[in-house]
Amino acid sequence: MSRPLLFLDVDGPLNPYAAGPRRPPEGYTTILVALRPGRPLRVWLHPGHGRALLGLGFDLCWATTWMDAANRWIAPVVGLPELPYVDFGDTLLTERPDGVHRKTEAILTYAGRRPFAWVDDEQSPADTAYVAARHPGPALLHHVNPRTGLREGDFETLARFAAAVPG
Repeated sequence: MSRPLLFLDVDGPLNPYAAGPRRPPEGYTTILVALRPGRPLRVWLHPGHGRALLGLGFDLCWATTWMDAANRWIAPVVGLPELPYVDFGDTLLTERPDGVHRKTEAILTYAGRRPFAWVDDEQSPADTAYVAARHPGPALLHHVNPRTGLREGDFETLARFAAAVPG
């Protein structure tokens, strides 16, 4: 069996956008990203996160509204190689009446039968229940505080999950 997947969101886990308006958290660097014409987006990233994520025992995959743009803007700053990404297409433009996050179904489809962890700041109990009812293998939906981004405890939780998945 292959390694479990780790689905990575950008805003919240890697970019602690809710940390405050003035200064990045300690150890973070600031980049300005022009995704669309107009005012650039301020993004805070930690250059050590890539190395830490690569050492967890997962196959990494972007699960972010940035989709492939994460490979251009985010990966080089945090120290990640180009990664595959979940193509959310138009699903990000619609709300689900059942309260399940717009990303959840596409992530399950991408994962297939593989074990996975998903780090994001927007999952809810509805997502956990949806995944538990539909995914045949181990799955961890790990909420990351958007004020702090990924912290040591988050990496420890992810490493424990990866180590517990049968190889």
